[in-house]
Amino acid sequence: MSVRIVDSADVADGADIGEGSAIWHLAQVREGAVLGENCIVGRGAYIGTAVQMGDNCKVQNYALVYEPAVLEDGVFVGPAVCFTNDHYPRAVAPDGSIKRGDDWEPVGVICREGASIGARSVCVAPVTIGRWALVAAGSVVVDDVPDFALVAGVPARRIRWVGRAGVPLEPTGADTFVCPSTGQTYTELNGTLTEDVAV
Repeated sequence: MSVRIVDSADVADGADIGEGSAIWHLAQVREGAVLGENCIVGRGAYIGTAVQMGDNCKVQNYALVYEPAVLEDGVFVGPAVCFTNDHYPRAVAPDGSIKRGDDWEPVGVICREGASIGARSVCVAPVTIGRWALVAAGSVVVDDVPDFALVAGVPARRIRWVGRAGVPLEPTGADTFVCPSTGQTYTELNGTLTEDVAV
């Protein structure tokens, strides 16, 4: 395996790109960013300073992943998604002087294993997107998203549960669900969904 970086991409010397990863046209990967193996960074996407990405992540065209975001293994970031990183963004200080890079404290978005963020969604840091959760296209996420939750809207709210396949789960009882794609069963307890262990 090798790393593929097209000529028009801007990848800093201090970035660490894992084997099998591809950085496509006009994408920028900043210094200190760490990408695992088999990652894809699409056309025009931005990966900020010291962003951490696990293996098998996909950041689609024109997505903006600002530091200090963390993407665990298998995270999907759809086209034109934006991860913010400032509680109180301003171009200038109260006295009118231009703010500098050290005038604010960056906050990040954390995406747990297998999470997917739909096209043109905005995740307002600091938030954590749970394992295998799915954020519907165009959503604005302002609160943490539970594992396996399907959230949608402005602001995003949970509307269903999803399994690892991303397909909405079907209820089989008051607090039990099954994935119609894989047959995996799940149980909900106090607003938390967990996978059942096969016997």
